[in-house]
Amino acid sequence: MKIAVAGATGRLGRHVAEALGERGHEVVPIARAVGVDLITGTGLEEALAGAELIVDAATGPSPEQREATDFFVTSARNMQEAGVRAGVRRAIVVSIIGTGKFTGGYGLAKIAQEEAWQSGSIPVRILRAAQFHEFVALLLDWGTSDDVARVPVMRTQIVAARAVAGVIADLAESPWTGSAGPIEVAGPREEDMVALATMLAARRGGPPKVEGARDPADPDAEMQATGGLLPGPAACLVGPTFEDWLAGQP
Repeated sequence: MKIAVAGATGRLGRHVAEALGERGHEVVPIARAVGVDLITGTGLEEALAGAELIVDAATGPSPEQREATDFFVTSARNMQEAGVRAGVRRAIVVSIIGTGKFTGGYGLAKIAQEEAWQSGSIPVRILRAAQFHEFVALLLDWGTSDDVARVPVMRTQIVAARAVAGVIADLAESPWTGSAGPIEVAGPREEDMVALATMLAARRGGPPKVEGARDPADPDAEMQATGGLLPGPAACLVGPTFEDWLAGQP
């Protein structure tokens, strides 16, 4: 099958492209690095020519709500429109567990992305994933000042990006033609983000202190802290745990 992967050079997309390629599919990368721009549409129709499926694993250039929303809505509409002209039959869109609970920020941009995709004529499956293992390092870096890292208080069932890519590959190979409810993918157990960041800091050799923090400007801080990002009972749970994943990192 010929499958176009948007965001094919990103944190998740590169794993998706690799997993699909290993299964013998023809993978067409969609990324500015290979001359395809989701916002201007440059190279998009050529990339989608002959593709049966689009996997949208793209992330925008900014975590801010307005910029992220503009990116997601524009890119979704461009892929829907170009996809229809190219004869694309299905699409898989990667989102975040708890998307319907967000009231602001990046999470609200993801809601807009889902709605933009679902408003088109190509049948779409939404795959909502928990936070990726790689996300812990970003939070640690973003929150570090001097010798203290302040990490958001968050209950999460964190998951490996490579494991999510495997679930996406399974879904790509499944015989579906119509849209259905979102699929959730999460790690094998609930974790505390501050504890995970502390574990990573110890492995790195710093910072020496990690603290939990709630941003008063974040309208979803309480929701994240009280389990709003945890998966439902029907979620697909895949390993490894963060601890096992971290042990295998170079």
